[in-house]
Amino acid sequence: MSSQPAPRKRAAKPRRQASESLHFDDKERVRAMAGAGDRFLILIEEELGVRLSAPGSGQIVITAEASDAREEAKRVLKRLYASLEHGLTCDEASVRAALRTRESEESGAGDDGVIRVPRGNSLIARTEGQRTYVRALKNETQYDLIFGVGPAGTGKTLLAVAYGASLLIQRRIEKLIITRPAVEAGEKLGFLPGDLTEKVDPYLLPVWDALADTLGRSQLEKMREDGRIEVAPIAFMRGRTLNRAFVIVDEAQNTSRAQMQMVLTRLGEGSRMAVTGDPSQCDLLPRDPSGLPHALSILAKTRGVAIVRFDKGDVVRHDLVARIVAAYEEDANREASRERP
Repeated sequence: MSSQPAPRKRAAKPRRQASESLHFDDKERVRAMAGAGDRFLILIEEELGVRLSAPGSGQIVITAEASDAREEAKRVLKRLYASLEHGLTCDEASVRAALRTRESEESGAGDDGVIRVPRGNSLIARTEGQRTYVRALKNETQYDLIFGVGPAGTGKTLLAVAYGASLLIQRRIEKLIITRPAVEAGEKLGFLPGDLTEKVDPYLLPVWDALADTLGRSQLEKMREDGRIEVAPIAFMRGRTLNRAFVIVDEAQNTSRAQMQMVLTRLGEGSRMAVTGDPSQCDLLPRDPSGLPHALSILAKTRGVAIVRFDKGDVVRHDLVARIVAAYEEDANREASRERP
């Protein structure tokens, strides 16, 4: 008896992929958002499981089976376009930050996540942690002292500098004062060559870079010359009362308890202060404990004080930085577990 061939299975009907189009006014911004060789669109495709194409005329076509994937792609693209409208550049870090921030706001960040710097570079919060921080900075009626605490690359200093610069340009304050420990472990400057400015400037260079990024070199130099911007070591704050100023205490994990108490009590009439730091990168000797965690613990419930904590999910400097931060956190946790009895 001859065997009958098994009936062939019918091929599964391919699932229908729906497409939607997003239209933007500026074709140049759409090209910047797509990246060279569409590399930023490819990054979004891999993360969200969609297909994106930019046929021109300011249009991006989104194709996916699931409607929620298409909606998420639209939110990410709108968020990136809004960043470009505010003068930011589009790079891999900003794309990954937009992908991580997945709340249901149609426009990405609302106006409370934007710092507009007249005649300078405006900034927009890229993560929920940054947005919380910007809200606290802008909430002048509720907070006069704002702590921004967390790992490197989360924008703590840059956002505070941008906000202070915006207040200065609008003449809502008379001075922008930025201070930080001049050296990692005690401000011992005597062995360095040159006069006082030449001794401390190398340690304050990151602050000058942040100011230049925000204001531009020419405007920064003008404001520095007329004394409206001051960058100085924390030791120079002793004995002063800072009136009608916005004060930024940077690298605060490297302040002693006495230094922290001193600088926090410099606030005068019409002044506010932002304190930034990363407790995991303290360079002080063990016998000289950091003033930052101490201040956070005793001021946590003080009226007028906001504490914003960033984590590795808020790192926007480079995607590798987030992985480095995570690796060090895991190593620290392993060390702590081995030390437990």
